[in-house]
Amino acid sequence: MSAKTYEVRTYGCQMNVHDSERLSGLLEDAGYVRAPEGGAEGEADVVVFNTCAVRENADNRLYGNLGRLAPVKAKRPGMQIAVGGCLAQKDRDTIVRKAPWVDVVFGTHNIGSLPVLLERARVREEAQVEIAESLEAFPSTLPTRRESAYAAWVSISVGCNNTCTFCIVPALRGKEKDRRPGDILAEVEALVAEGVTEITLLGQNVNAYGSDIGDREAFSKLLRACGAVEGLERVRFTSPHPRDFTDDVIAAMAETPNVMPQLHMPLQSGSDRVLKAMRRSYRQERYLGIIEKVRAAMPDAAISTDIIVGFPGETEEDFEQTLHVVRESRFAQAFTFQYSKRPGTPAATMPDQIPKETVQARYERLVALQEEISWEENGKQTGRVLEVLVAEGEGRKDGATRRLSGRAPDNRLVHFTRPEEPVRPGDMVTVEVTYAAPHHLLAEGPPKAVRRTRAGDAWERRNAAPPAASGVMLGLPTVGAPPPDPAPAAGCARD
Repeated sequence: MSAKTYEVRTYGCQMNVHDSERLSGLLEDAGYVRAPEGGAEGEADVVVFNTCAVRENADNRLYGNLGRLAPVKAKRPGMQIAVGGCLAQKDRDTIVRKAPWVDVVFGTHNIGSLPVLLERARVREEAQVEIAESLEAFPSTLPTRRESAYAAWVSISVGCNNTCTFCIVPALRGKEKDRRPGDILAEVEALVAEGVTEITLLGQNVNAYGSDIGDREAFSKLLRACGAVEGLERVRFTSPHPRDFTDDVIAAMAETPNVMPQLHMPLQSGSDRVLKAMRRSYRQERYLGIIEKVRAAMPDAAISTDIIVGFPGETEEDFEQTLHVVRESRFAQAFTFQYSKRPGTPAATMPDQIPKETVQARYERLVALQEEISWEENGKQTGRVLEVLVAEGEGRKDGATRRLSGRAPDNRLVHFTRPEEPVRPGDMVTVEVTYAAPHHLLAEGPPKAVRRTRAGDAWERRNAAPPAASGVMLGLPTVGAPPPDPAPAAGCARD
């Protein structure tokens, strides 16, 4: 009898993407195999929805998808549907009431229970709902089926101690809980031994690491410790919070060669009045001071951010303050969001909700300004010689253009001419930038050098044979911090 197949559908932030890698690892450890990509709707024996709850219409999206699977499941005895993640933690029994054909509902704190819950639902022939109120075991102890052989997430903490009025994540992910530094470094070393050359340290508020273990400089120490791991070429992290971004972290970034000159620093608003209403514990002066210090220590650093437009009560003057910070900060990229109500957050019931047409107009002005700045900042890269980590699946037009794509040290996306010699994802190619667009760079001349790497070897081994059933593999969906879903709300793993 052939093994049962599974499919995991992921919505939301980087934390959810990494959780889905663990869900896949758990299912493969239990004997399931991944369903072929591009198959028909509901073709897998088990379909898992890993949900996000930070958007106003998140539940509508979930129930629409579940509704499409209902008739498919009715025709396929034995098919199972599971719902996990933030929306499951929030809605609990509501999911089974609205979609009684769902077999399993599990929360953010007990993803390790999925295989047992599926089997229990099959034997008992009734839905199983298990929502733990606190973390049972740190998720990184679970088996993981990673999507790439050369780059990997490494989770250093879960949960968040902030109380931002627009964000429901702390209520769903719980209070911050830090991993022991030794456990983190052991995972990093194990990944490098398998061929990984780039890791991204991950947390809801990554630079608050240490608050749970009583060491205010724990994060900078962790960055420096990663610098001592032989074979680890690139270290990134996401996402920090301005409140906890201290001088020792800036020094560690600047002084540790394999920590990349890249920083994602969420702004949310440039107005002190709006920041106070958001319950953000910094103000414009503090934020710009951080940017100034980072640029002084790392002149070539690429800095990106998150911005919310149209927060309740935002005036034209408030919005102008946001534009001022954008002009001063010269972000390489900004992920901009129109404010939408997150059910269960204080901001959802605040007075002075901004009319949709006003929010849209401000959003378009902000996007236009940032596009102009991004183009100008990328233009400064023209003529630079960069070593690019070759990626898999980053360039949608690579087949038609006979190019390859990858990430520069500062995480800028680079499309470059295919070298004459064979090159694999995970290898390094040295190129000269000839053209800049707002969201990518081009290197149209012949590459200057190709460096074959252990990561490329790992990719080659990975693709030489089908994955084993145990499915404990290494990597990320894309090189570096992956591009965000166009719709996730700021504040979910982007504090």
